[in-house]
Amino acid sequence: MRKALVAALMLSSGVVIADEGQWQPYQMPSIADKLSERGIQIPAKQLADLTQYPMNAVVGLGYCTASFVSPQGLVVTNHHCAYRAIQYNSKKEHNYIADGFLARKQADEPSAGPNERLYITEAVTNVSEQVTKELSDDPLKRYEEIQANRKALIKECESDDNYRCSVRSFHNGLEYYLIKQLIIRDVRLVYAPPKSVGSFGGDIDNYEYPRHSGDFTFLRAYVGKDGKPAAYSPDNVPFKPKSYLKINADGVKAGDGVFVAGYPGSTSRYRLTSELKFASDWLYPTLAKRYQQRIDTIEAMGAQDAGVKIKYAGTLASMANRMKKYNGLLDGFKATDIAGIKQGREDDFRKWLSTDSQYQSYQAKFDQLETLLVEQRQAQQTRYFFENAQSSDLLSAANRLYRLAKEKTKPDAEREEGYQERDMKMFKARLKRIDSSFAISVDKTLWMQDLDAYLAQDNRVPELDAMLKSDDAEVSLSDKLDGLYSLTGLTNQDERLAWMDADVKAFETSADPFIRIAVALYDTNLAQEKAKKTLAGKLSKARPGYMEAVIAYYKANNWPVYPDANGTLRITYGMVDGYQSKDALYKQPFTRLEGIVAKHTGVEPFDAPQKVLDAIKAKRYGSHKVESVYQDPASWLCRLFSCLDKPESFGSVPVNFLSSVDTTGGNSGSPVFNGKGELVGLNFDSTYEAITKDWFFNPTITRAVHVDFRYILWMMDEVDHADNLMGELELVRN
Repeated sequence: MRKALVAALMLSSGVVIADEGQWQPYQMPSIADKLSERGIQIPAKQLADLTQYPMNAVVGLGYCTASFVSPQGLVVTNHHCAYRAIQYNSKKEHNYIADGFLARKQADEPSAGPNERLYITEAVTNVSEQVTKELSDDPLKRYEEIQANRKALIKECESDDNYRCSVRSFHNGLEYYLIKQLIIRDVRLVYAPPKSVGSFGGDIDNYEYPRHSGDFTFLRAYVGKDGKPAAYSPDNVPFKPKSYLKINADGVKAGDGVFVAGYPGSTSRYRLTSELKFASDWLYPTLAKRYQQRIDTIEAMGAQDAGVKIKYAGTLASMANRMKKYNGLLDGFKATDIAGIKQGREDDFRKWLSTDSQYQSYQAKFDQLETLLVEQRQAQQTRYFFENAQSSDLLSAANRLYRLAKEKTKPDAEREEGYQERDMKMFKARLKRIDSSFAISVDKTLWMQDLDAYLAQDNRVPELDAMLKSDDAEVSLSDKLDGLYSLTGLTNQDERLAWMDADVKAFETSADPFIRIAVALYDTNLAQEKAKKTLAGKLSKARPGYMEAVIAYYKANNWPVYPDANGTLRITYGMVDGYQSKDALYKQPFTRLEGIVAKHTGVEPFDAPQKVLDAIKAKRYGSHKVESVYQDPASWLCRLFSCLDKPESFGSVPVNFLSSVDTTGGNSGSPVFNGKGELVGLNFDSTYEAITKDWFFNPTITRAVHVDFRYILWMMDEVDHADNLMGELELVRN
């Protein structure tokens, strides 16, 4: 019987409909038929309107996604997205990473840290013409003109200090959109489960399935008493969002249509085969090797020092995730021959170019682009070790501070992005944040590794070599670095912040060793930056021409056309569905509470809290128990595909589930909606086989992994008794 259901579900997702696409909201009406086929009932026009429910409840964190779930500014996201906020509030005497945290009342909600922000996208406007009109043919001037046009649009948009605006490139410079976002600057920690729930299974289970992770955390947005965004203050009050998500306490079943809204970071689906091969042959192996070395180092030092372990917890989790993703990409390239698939499509594209009279001239642009990409790859390999050789947090701060002094000699409009007046609050917050994730011993050890790698290769920079050289032959590089750390004042937050107001002369006459290195390397860094900009100027002509032809080719083949992910708000749709994995096993779409007990060993990362184990063993399911996660035989799916005669018994609380939605990094924390637009889960991962979707979407194996909101409610209700928060949520039933 199960095979019949599996076949039906696989057929429905793998053959009939391919759920590819990270769509801009305005595109929703153009795919209304596809949404309807998936059983998504909420009108496409409503999804395209950022002022309406549910899109006006979806927010960005700058690196993840979140959503409002109460009229009092309560926000839900992933545990790993809020990890730095949890770390920021963790101390040896109260380790919220290990023990979890729950504020029983709003007065007990601590700041999530000076860098935490919520970004509410209110408007997205096509400004392609304003950005690209009358550009110079000179590559560097062209780049600078594009930046000047972008900055002018941003300045006009940010006439109100409460807004943050950006101009993003879509389709590799073919289009530009102005994004206007309200910034919430006072974000507080409300409720986080212990790490043994939030990342149950740890790196071992990362990108794997079945999963049993409670990857959720609640934050709250605060504003001034006037209702406007403000910096942290005890007098601030909860933000009142324009809308907040209704939560469907009955959740979803296999075969149900779902959609996800969020801020996916980046994909490379329109990149050339040569770019994929470079990533596969050099870039990803090189990055993965460095991440693994750094992970091993931090873990070893953290095992010896609890303070180090807490300070670098967020850094370690981020690096481990990236490292495993790179390895997953490399494995995926080998298993599926994505390079071969892309090359075949590229060959077909070239044939199409030669036969389509309108686009025959684009062949030369294609060839020119390939030439520029060779230049780009060579430059990246040349700069790689020198850039890493500046990885010390203190040297990085010194570099930014000296650059700020230089930029402040220019009119604000002419300054480099990141150094304008609009950037100063975040610049200052970033300098402050160093203290919460920095230890001299770790910084020195990691920097030493990068310096050793730099010294072992040929692309050396005399200015850096001179700063590392000691007059005494018996003084080792390690001894030299010890001297730098002992003599610098940049370990002191007040001194770091004071440098923000210093002029260029103060830097150039400073005796601080990190400041001296920053001054010595400035011209080299600036020259390399100029070379990058010149190449970017060349690519700003070549890429859009190529993309124009590629889009026409895709449309001729009736393939979906949407921009690569770039950190902007997108919507993707699909269905709750399992898949056939690489080991020939069918992965069921839902996991149960009992799987936590089965995996529990008592040893990290499979060390579930005793209170969770007790509740499961006592079958204390409350109102969150689900008898079946499969379709009723009378449903449309079963009428169409002949499912089971009787739904299989589930008899537990769902923990995680799979769907065919098209997500990537940055979609972490994204709300998962049912067809009515009600919240049913949080996106937090992808399956290992699906990692390569950043380059190529394969509908038969591409699955996203979500926390089932029924599990979140169970944790709040039956385990942690977060009655105060449960009372804020609007729960609905089918």
